[in-house]
Amino acid sequence: MALSQPATFNEEWSDERVFAYLDQLPPAGVNADFHVLYHAFKHMRPFDYERLLNKFIADRRDINATNPEGQRIHDVIAQYPRQKEGFLEVLAKFS
Repeated sequence: MALSQPATFNEEWSDERVFAYLDQLPPAGVNADFHVLYHAFKHMRPFDYERLLNKFIADRRDINATNPEGQRIHDVIAQYPRQKEGFLEVLAKFS
């Protein structure tokens, strides 16, 4: 039987942990800025995502980057009914 780490909820994320997502390398053929935005969306809460976006924009990265299908992160998030409201509200602050 494999050991697993217990789930933790509402833990505080350090700046180091949040901003480490800015260094994520994309798979071949995927825009690096889109990859950061998507990967962070999949793992963060809206509050932490907003912290990341502040630095992302300050670093002059492209919030309108697209995936290989031509979708912006806004379009992708809109496909997730349970998460879209919080994340789309955060993105609207930067658009």
